[in-house]
Amino acid sequence: MFEQPWQAHAFVMTVSLHERGVFTWPEWSNALSQQIRSAAPCDAQHEARNAGETYYLHWLKALEELLATKGVATIQELSRFQEAWRRAAERTPHGAPIVLAAADLQSVPSR
Repeated sequence: MFEQPWQAHAFVMTVSLHERGVFTWPEWSNALSQQIRSAAPCDAQHEARNAGETYYLHWLKALEELLATKGVATIQELSRFQEAWRRAAERTPHGAPIVLAAADLQSVPSR
C-alpha cells in the first residue's frame, strides 16, 4: 500500500488527527480532492511511474493546508518543521532512525 515509510506516516497522522476531532472525514476528502484537482498537470509518463509518490505528495500538501485552515499550525510553522527534519535526516547515517532534537528547531529560522 505504501511505497515509502513517509507515506505511511502521513496516512497515520491524518487518521489520528481525524480521530481527535481536528477535522471531519468530509473536510479531509474535500481538501485532498481540491489539492489533486489544483495540482499542475504532469508529464503522463512521469505520473504513471510515480503515481504512488505523487498521490502522497498531494496527500501531504492537503494535510498541511487543512491544518493551516483549521488553525492547528501555520504554513510557516510547518515549513520550519520540514526544514528541521531535513537537516536531521542529512546528518543521520543511512539505516539509522532520524531523531529530531530541540537544536534542530532552534537552528531553523522562522519565515
